[in-house]
Amino acid sequence: MRAFVTVVEEGGLSAAARRLHISQPALSQTMNALEREFGQQLLIRSSTGAQATDAGLTLLAESRAVLARYDQALAVMTARTEQSATTLRIGIPLELPADLLSKALLELSTAHPDTRVQARHLSTAAQVTELHQGNLELGLLRERPQGQELDAVLVVEERLGVLLAAERAAELAGPDGIRLDALNSLAWVGFPRSGSPAWYNELTAILRSHGIDPGPPVPDGQPLIAEVKLASVSVGRAFTLAPPGWSQPLPDSVTWFPLVGHPIVRRTWAVWNADSHRRDLAHLVAALDQPATNAAPDATH
Repeated sequence: MRAFVTVVEEGGLSAAARRLHISQPALSQTMNALEREFGQQLLIRSSTGAQATDAGLTLLAESRAVLARYDQALAVMTARTEQSATTLRIGIPLELPADLLSKALLELSTAHPDTRVQARHLSTAAQVTELHQGNLELGLLRERPQGQELDAVLVVEERLGVLLAAERAAELAGPDGIRLDALNSLAWVGFPRSGSPAWYNELTAILRSHGIDPGPPVPDGQPLIAEVKLASVSVGRAFTLAPPGWSQPLPDSVTWFPLVGHPIVRRTWAVWNADSHRRDLAHLVAALDQPATNAAPDATH
């Protein structure tokens, strides 16, 4: 259709062939094939050029409309591709250290100002699935995935402390914090194993080694958000784990203490597809790859 429109606009095969950057015999064969396909004569050829027949004029109008719509579709898809190429989709777990991602994103915006970041709160297991399906460029996971398809770098280690009802914490706390085995009479407020199986297994093994029964599994679909933690421990019969410098404000009835000896360390990895060659992604990973251990502060509240 584009070749036919060009022939009519140029008024001849020679000029049209030059405009289309093809040979005149090839263009002539294309016009013959088009006439055979429609079963009608579309062009009147002469020594002075080519002119559209009545059928050709009908095809000319339809062709222009089809080509305009086609060009519009190309423009829309090209814009979509360009937008996708400048968007970094990131998976984020609950309780990510506040300054970890913000500093890295600031560096990214300076080096790649056209890159737009889309962040989603997802569990480790959900992020792995999304990474494999190409729906995330970067994940921040609580366990390092197995296999060769994903690359990973450790970006932060957090020495977890404990959230307790203030009265119960006052009974259990020593000068250096609270011993983990001193919590064996309390229920642990945990998270679903399906969200991060390897981290769950590691954590519950540590609890058991200190005489703490992790209790029945938490049903899937119940993420351990801040509000759940605070409500669960406020009555004094349960404890939950939290990093130092926890970003959520604590009510007067709840307090945070470090664990003596720092027996529980939570690690977070930056994970991406091994075959990715995006420079903005590489810059973000490099900005995140500045190992820092969040050491537990003194037992001040």
